[in-house]
Amino acid sequence: QVYLVESGGGSVQSGGSLRLSCAVSGYIYTSYCMGWFRQAPGKEREGVAAMDNNGITNYADSVRGRFTISQDKAKNTLYLEMNSLKPEDTAIYTCAASGSTAYYSGGYPTLDPDYDYWGQGTQVTVSS
Repeated sequence: QVYLVESGGGSVQSGGSLRLSCAVSGYIYTSYCMGWFRQAPGKEREGVAAMDNNGITNYADSVRGRFTISQDKAKNTLYLEMNSLKPEDTAIYTCAASGSTAYYSGGYPTLDPDYDYWGQGTQVTVSS
């Protein structure tokens, strides 16, 4: 059984920073994509950042230059470093992992929700 458990969410003022973590267990694939998604109230889920097992990354235009996705393979943990946070970044952030097939778009890990495993999410609130 694959489990993804997020942590690190919270409340921060505009311009602040947070680092989200996603602890992965039971995962067996060595070729994969993993990503961070977010969903704000009344809005559709949005792919924020993704990376594959080779370290290739992909970012949504709305976060490029402010957010950084990374992984620590020894700790089986995926991270999302978020800087210069804005009120519009307020959302529930969820990590996801691919299954037997990892999907790419234009050679980059996809930001579409083509992932098989999902965490429960962690709330990020940015106040102005």
